[in-house]
This record gives sequence, structure tokens and C-alpha cells, in this order.
Amino acid sequence: MKFSNGYWLLRDGVQAAHPVEVYDITPADGQIVVHAPTHPIRHRGDLLKGPVATVRFSSPMPDVIGVSLTHFEGERPKEPRFGLAGADHDVRLTEDTLTAGSLSVRVSRDWRIDFLAGDQVLTTSAAKGMGFMSLDGRHYVREQLNLGVGQVVYGLGERFGPLVRNGQVVDIWNADAGTSSEQAYKNVPFYLTNAGYGIFVDHPGRVSFEVASEAVSRVQFSVEGQSLAYYIIYGPSPKEILHKYTLLTGRPPVPPMWSFGLWLSTSFTTSYDEKTVSGFIDGMIERDLPLSVFHFDCFWMREYNWCDFEWDPRTFPDPVGMLDRLKARDLRISVWINPYVGQRSPLFAEGVDGGYLLRRPNGDVWQWDLWQPGMALVDFTNPSAREWYASKLEALLDQGVDCFKTDFGERIPTDVVYFDGSDPERMHNYYTYLYNQTVFEVLRKRRGDGEAVVFARSATVGSQQFPVHWGGDCESTYESMAESLRGGLSLGMSGFGYWSHDIGGFEGTPDAALFKRWIAFGLLSSHSRLHGSSSYRVPWLFDEEAVDVLRIFAKLKARLMPYLHHAALQASTEGTPMMRAMALEFPDDPACTYLERQYMLGDSLLVAPVFSDDGKVSFYVPDGVWTDFFTGTEIHGGRWVTMTCDFRTVPLLVRPNTVLPLGAVDARPDYDYAEGVTLQVYQLADGARVTTTVGGSTFHTHRNGNRLQVDVDSPPSEWQVAFPDGEDPIPGTGDACTIEDVQ
Repeated sequence: MKFSNGYWLLRDGVQAAHPVEVYDITPADGQIVVHAPTHPIRHRGDLLKGPVATVRFSSPMPDVIGVSLTHFEGERPKEPRFGLAGADHDVRLTEDTLTAGSLSVRVSRDWRIDFLAGDQVLTTSAAKGMGFMSLDGRHYVREQLNLGVGQVVYGLGERFGPLVRNGQVVDIWNADAGTSSEQAYKNVPFYLTNAGYGIFVDHPGRVSFEVASEAVSRVQFSVEGQSLAYYIIYGPSPKEILHKYTLLTGRPPVPPMWSFGLWLSTSFTTSYDEKTVSGFIDGMIERDLPLSVFHFDCFWMREYNWCDFEWDPRTFPDPVGMLDRLKARDLRISVWINPYVGQRSPLFAEGVDGGYLLRRPNGDVWQWDLWQPGMALVDFTNPSAREWYASKLEALLDQGVDCFKTDFGERIPTDVVYFDGSDPERMHNYYTYLYNQTVFEVLRKRRGDGEAVVFARSATVGSQQFPVHWGGDCESTYESMAESLRGGLSLGMSGFGYWSHDIGGFEGTPDAALFKRWIAFGLLSSHSRLHGSSSYRVPWLFDEEAVDVLRIFAKLKARLMPYLHHAALQASTEGTPMMRAMALEFPDDPACTYLERQYMLGDSLLVAPVFSDDGKVSFYVPDGVWTDFFTGTEIHGGRWVTMTCDFRTVPLLVRPNTVLPLGAVDARPDYDYAEGVTLQVYQLADGARVTTTVGGSTFHTHRNGNRLQVDVDSPPSEWQVAFPDGEDPIPGTGDACTIEDVQ
């Protein structure tokens, strides 16, 4: 939201008041409170008017400082609020400085606020940065933080435009808008920079960001109301920033290992019944295509009844028997749900009678005709409504369903009254948190820790605790494939560990070439799903080569599971996403700053999806001698590389000094990763030591000259060591393996 008209003027109707000097500073009780008039105090007469800004500085944990800027403190406290963690730590105060860990804030009396790491200024709120802005009878609070030369901004949720946010206007307001606009399903008021810090605005409602757009050397953020709160988080590296941000806002559990396999869907508006589903699964088995999850989309329920959580008896007359038959084929079952109740659904009357649905201020149930005729929304602030909704899901779990695709949750109205009195503006984005939390907790309660997983589209701060999330409604084009990748990398820079997308695109039907290119990208993502809108996504409907391509990459992902499991653990314990923008993994390489068509999958695999039929792709390789996973060819980094790939390959490079564990099973993602594992050694430098944990076994690999030594804690009965030269692997003997004459 812009308040100025160029550098000198305000926009028509805007009135602004900015702190100009410090009147007093009070350091006490672990915080600093500053009172700052918005006009110079020259004599006692100047003490008779305002505004006076109240600025508080505090710290919830080391290397994190909270800032609040308030005009009128009598504003009624509003709910909901993000649930944030804290940690006991020392906070050091002086007259004008607060220090927490390595991060300090210093207030200058002529009004300048510096945030420092040691003696280095990270960013500054300078003159006319903080402000109270009035427009059309509405009151806003804003902040501006300086951006230095070469400093860039990432994050702010899953956004599909350029990965670097500089120059963009971003409104944190969830919307159902596909992947091709500036709107987003998953808005997160958190950004990180390449300057050693990130900023989290602690407001669940609308936050407007002007990222080097209104003032080109500043990031501006503003909210409506009387107060603005934010946290500055010191890294200094991007990974450390994410580590501390997710410590503050929550981290995800590791999803069940079966969820990392291939998901196949009925698609959306296609026609299907048990015969159709069984035919798809038979086709996958006959073609040796590993499949982990089968998903039933919306029309598993009767039309106009979404949601009633009842199988359409016309197409699925024996749902329990059908699910038993599918699960006998070692499949997990997912079904589509949303938090809405159509007027025709039998649950509508239940919801009205129980007071479970959102209401208008006059007491009417809130309804409209968009998506489902006469649909209403479940009020998840009502504990009884949550129990009611959860009970419907438990009945499906009793039938044999394993997980839920938690669709929608973005178009949440503001002309409503919530059961617990929550503020509608703040609930618009926060609604999805309560929705997905309700579903995830049902799964956790019934299936146990480590077995709960959803496929969610909408999100806000903290939603990363309820994995997995997918990218929403993309089109079947290369452009939309690239949009999806940008969105996933942006979400990873916003604290989310796991992410997926619709292979082949959702809207439209991809041609065979696009479908095959997207398969490689999809199976080299955290989670992998074949899903479309009006057409099926089984590969033999495209061409026979698509079958081969799917087989190659599905089996490859299964063999990569020991490695991917470690990357998943990092997301859960450290806050580092599985799919990483190059700038996240290589923050000191300026060539990586703007890269958005390639990514790191875990610590050691570089993936560059192919966005063309002809297979020509250019990508940047960081310093070192990397190795082509498929051919074993050495590729010297520090430069751009151009390759031409057939449909069965994709640029997949292994980082130097990597010991890559490859599992012995290629038919499923959930197995004993240590048993029969192959340790593939890539460009291990003399003197290097690498520790690799696989299941219950820990391998210690050390190179000394031409000698490679591998020692194992709790070794499996069979394991082996290999090199990318194509020679036969060398079997490990018990808890050790020694290899001489290593090149």
C-alpha cells in the first residue's frame, strides 16, 4: 500500500506523522520503551499535542528482537494471534541499546534505529521510516527498513512471480487465484534477505509490503490499526535465519515415508468409478510403475453435496469393500475435502442447528453461490464445530481412508461473526491454520505420530506444522511449470519444508513432451502427484515413452529415499526446506542470487528442470567438480553449462565431497533404507570426512591419499561402496570397508 506520491509528496488524502526525536527511553524488565513525539519539542507548548509514538523493544529468544510501534494503546486487543515460541536467554540493556545473543538494537535520540550484529549495521529505520498514516478515515501504522546496495529480499509465502521480491508490491491476503497472478494461496508475512537478517511481521491479517517499490532503497510494511509488531531475526546465513524463524513459529514433523512415493489421482471433473480406478491401478502394476497413494478428488461425493463426507452411492455403492480391495494392493487412500458445506448437503442443517457455521452480524448463516450453491463455512473457532467436523473425518478413517487433501480455505469473508469473537480481518488468513490443524490432529490421533499427512493448498504462518502443501491450480504449459517452481522455492524461503505440485499441470491437458518434462521435475520434488482438472494423468494416455519416463524417475526417487529421508529430517529439526533455492544453499556465490529455474534437492543434488520440448537447458554450476548423476561425467563449476537432454534424463548433478546413499529397493518409498544400501562416493577430497546416517546405521567415510576407509556404527547385514565410474560396487565387510588406489 503506497502512501507517498514520489519522493516529496503524499498521495491525495494521506496524512502522516513520523517520530522525529526521542523524548525518553526506559530500559527495564528485559525491554526498552521509547516515547517519541512526531514533532520537535522546542518549548512546553509543544508538549500539548501529539501524536507520540510508543516503541517497545524486547526479545523472545537469542538473535531475535521484537519491535512494536503503537499510537493509541487503548485499542481493544484482537484475536487470533500467531502462537509463537520463546526461550530463556540473557537480554542485555543499556540506556539506548538492547542486545539478545549477537543481535542488538540501538536507538539514537535524533531518531534513528539501527539493528546491529556486533559493529555491523544490518538495517536501519531512519527518518520518516516509522509512521502513523491516515487515509479516508482509516488509520495505518507503517515501518520502512533500509536495503543496501545489492541486498535482495525473498519469501513472503508461495509467490509465483520472480523469486527476488525487490520491486514487488505484496499484499498478505490469501486468495484462490491460481499460479499466474500476484495473488497467492499461501501468504506469509516473513521475508529473509541476503544481508544476514529476516523480518517477520506479527499480524495474521492483511499486511501490505512495498519491497523496494514505493521507496526503492527500503522495504515498507504497513497494517491497518493502532499498532504494528515485527521481529528482526539474525542469521547470519539464510539457513540460520530459517532455523530461528521456524523455532519461533513452528516446524513440521517428518511426513510418513509412504507419502514420498507417487500419488495418482482421479483428477477433478473426469468421470470415474471403482472400475475406472481399478483400471488405472492395474495399468500401473502391469507397467511396473511404483504407486504409493491413490487419491479420490471431489466427485467421490455426490454433486452439490460438498461436503457431506458420504460416498456417492451411484458410483461407489460399496466404499468399504472398495477401499479394502485397494488397500490389499498395498496402497494408501486419500480423499478430497474442503471446509465448506453446500446447502444441499445433509450436514448443512446439522451445522445450522448446532451453531457450527459462520454467521453474519444479523445472525443469518453466511452463504453464497460461488463454488457450491448456498454454501456455508465451518466456524473452526467453535470447539464443538471442530469436534463435529473431525467426527465426519473419523468415520472415513474407520472405512480405510488414510489421509485428506485439504483443499480451499482462502476465500474467507470478513462480513461475519465468529463464535469466539475473533476479528474477521485477522481470521481471513488465519482460518486455514485452524482448518488444517483440525484435520491434521484427527490424523495424528488416529494414525499416530509420524503417520499424519495432508495435501493442503492454503496456508499462513505456522501452517508448516501440518505438511504437506501443494502449489495449487497451475496450467499445462512450460510457463506454468516454471511458475510452480518459483512458488515452491519461495515457500521454502518462508519456512515450509515440504512441497508438491500437479505433474503435467492442472488446467488443460499437457502434450506428451510437456508431461514427460514435468514428470522429471515432479519426481525430483519433495512430494509427487499426478493430478489434473478435466483429463486423466495416467502416462499411457500420452505415449509409451511417458510410461518409461515415469518408471525411470519413480524408481529413482525410491532409491534416493535414504538421502531424501535425511533431507526430510533437516526440514523437521532445522527448518531447512527439502527443495532449496540456490541462494539458500550458496549464499556467498553472487551468481546464485537470482536463480529460479534450478534448485538443490537436499544438501547435495542440483536439479535443473527442462522447460522446452527440445531438451535444451542452461543452468549455473557453483564452484567445484560436480558429477552428472546419470552419466558419471565430471562438470567443473563456477560457470554456466548448457545441455540437451532426452526425456529420460534431466540435469541432476551431485555436489563434490558427497557420499550419496542409494537404497536397494526401487518399488516403494518405505523400506529398510540401511539394508543393502550403496554408498556412492563423489569427488571426495583428500583428508575429507563424511558422516552418513541411513536408518539405524551411521557410516563414517574418510579419504587419506588414495585410500578410502568406511567404518560403520550398527552396520546392516549387507552394504556396499561404489563410485560413479561404472565399476562394480565393493561390498562392505561387517563394520568396515577399505578401498585402495582411489582415483
